[in-house]
Amino acid sequence: MSKVAAVQMASGPNVNANLIEAARLIGMAAEAGAELVVLPENFAIMGMTEFDKVKLREADGQGPMQDFLAEQASKHGVWLVGGTIPLAAHDPDRVRSACLLFDAQGQRVARYDKIHLFDVELPDSGERYVESETIEAGDTAVVVDTPFGRLGLAVCYDLRFPELFRQMAAEGAEVIALPAAFTAITGRAHWETLVRARAIENLSYLIAAAQGGYHVNGRETFGDSMIVDPWGRVLDRLPNGSGFVLAELDLAALAAMRRNFPALSHRRLPLDA
Repeated sequence: MSKVAAVQMASGPNVNANLIEAARLIGMAAEAGAELVVLPENFAIMGMTEFDKVKLREADGQGPMQDFLAEQASKHGVWLVGGTIPLAAHDPDRVRSACLLFDAQGQRVARYDKIHLFDVELPDSGERYVESETIEAGDTAVVVDTPFGRLGLAVCYDLRFPELFRQMAAEGAEVIALPAAFTAITGRAHWETLVRARAIENLSYLIAAAQGGYHVNGRETFGDSMIVDPWGRVLDRLPNGSGFVLAELDLAALAAMRRNFPALSHRRLPLDA
């Protein structure tokens, strides 16, 4: 069995301060035995405006945020899911919200660009989010081989689109990492339900690393980072504040569960077939 961790932060507009905090939490998780560590969405930058991240975007393969992730993975000998960082897009006025995976030697082995963009209004709080103004959507699901099983990558709002997770399951995903920054309102209403549902319906572990707390820009994120097993049981969670959650992955138990409860093989779609 392998230990995995999800880090929770309340990132701000100062990249260096965010990286210092992320390094502290990665180190703590590694000391606790984590072999895979997942950072939250926007761990390196949550600016005063959504356009701040565009000014700080990095070219694919080079830049201080990417260097940080590679160095942390190598330093601690852990596989590291780098939350999301802003990488250059085709549109010079937007970025790709990129989730990068590094191995224990600090080599990048995967990149997933957030597909579903959070363009919503929350009338109860007056909050309005239009990610498409500053983010260019990805279009490809990503699942890769790791020492911890087949790992799928998704980001925040993706959680509301079960077809993406079913695509990852079809590609053999056994574990799914989900960096996120759910709002306080939507988190209270739906976060746990959605995280557990995606784990249950795909018979996969779900490692959900969230932003959690009050941010300098006035935003409040929900937190409640958690690790959920394929039966929907919450193995560990952190309701609020900075820190991390830790749990063991048992791939033998997962394989047995899938044999004994083969729901993934019982699909009968398309319905008109």
